[in-house]
Amino acid sequence: MRSMADRLPVSGDFAPPPDAAALARGAEADRAARPARLARVRDRLATDGLDAYFGARPEHMRYLTGFALATGEEKVAGNSGQFFVSGDEVVVLADSRYTLQARREAPEARIELVYHDLPEQWPRLLAGLGARRIGIEAGFVSHALWEKLASAEPSAALVPIEGWVEADRATKEPAELERIAAACAVADRALAAILPVIRPGVSEHELALRIEWEMRTNGAEALAFDVACLAGPEAALPHGSPGDRPVRSGEVLLFDFGAQVAGYRSDMTRTLFVGEPAPRDLEIYGLVARAQAAAIAGVEAALRSAEGGTGLPDGRSIDKLARDVIVAAGHGDHFGHGLGHGIGLATHELPSLSRTAPLTPLPSPTVFSVEPGVYLEGETGVRIEDLVAIDVAAARAERLTRFPREVLVLPG
Repeated sequence: MRSMADRLPVSGDFAPPPDAAALARGAEADRAARPARLARVRDRLATDGLDAYFGARPEHMRYLTGFALATGEEKVAGNSGQFFVSGDEVVVLADSRYTLQARREAPEARIELVYHDLPEQWPRLLAGLGARRIGIEAGFVSHALWEKLASAEPSAALVPIEGWVEADRATKEPAELERIAAACAVADRALAAILPVIRPGVSEHELALRIEWEMRTNGAEALAFDVACLAGPEAALPHGSPGDRPVRSGEVLLFDFGAQVAGYRSDMTRTLFVGEPAPRDLEIYGLVARAQAAAIAGVEAALRSAEGGTGLPDGRSIDKLARDVIVAAGHGDHFGHGLGHGIGLATHELPSLSRTAPLTPLPSPTVFSVEPGVYLEGETGVRIEDLVAIDVAAARAERLTRFPREVLVLPG
């Protein structure tokens, strides 16, 4: 247990933000990796007898073409950034607001001007690609648009595609892991920086703004998601939003937050104590910490076995390791969400660690969250979340989030 009488974490304990040279190396690594990423899509096209792939997911725009929309910008970008991959070409759609950016970020693609009129342009675009069978990211194209595209060129076959690129993105390249680690360090530094201002009376909203400011002014290009800062009984809301509720002595204070660095994201949850912790809250914290430790120990043991030729476990079995600890303590009904999720260009991506996760081995190298929690409605909540990177070839399992996990007590 740490208290203000002990040395608390400070920003300087963690890695500094990446400099311009590091960001440039990451961008160059993406450019170098893009041909292999596209080749895997083209292999699937050939296997499935398709002529082209039509992508609309923002993360896939960046991963396969280099064109990047800011978080949420897809809501106003129209068709800009959407793209085709054919056997020998990449085409990126853009209107006048995005043509310069598309030429700069996707220099190897052909840029086609589309002004919110994709159905009208659809026959021309398909003819330019020589495409008659088109795989479409069905989860990111509305039913209304699908029907318009089908009507625009009745002789073309539209084939729903799900999970091709998502599965590819689950296996991380070294430069991707470096940027996720950098985003983790930005978040670590931010939480350490605001510890001195956490005290009874300050509101959840104030603290959420403080930690956002620290991330944005110290290395983050954006937030990975909106900051959750939840005090006392509000911590029982796994995805609650900060409000005007003040921090009170003797209660928990839960932070769930992440930074984005060069497109890649972090995600960390820490539950702190303000003033003398209640015995019940300490007991729950210890339980959640043991559940997380059991899951991570299971991952490490599986990694050692995988070196000997045994495959990695699936996400469902890792979830069970943590869940069994919580169930045995009588709190199974108070841990409803999955244990974890992959992270990268999206905050939630493959692989999944949950009771319903696919019964397929975890990929390698990859990174995922391990975030058990116990939530008592109207009373309290505790969650501890870390990102863990695994790599069978390197025999490595590493926590990328470095902010301490032991009980941390702030003055109250």
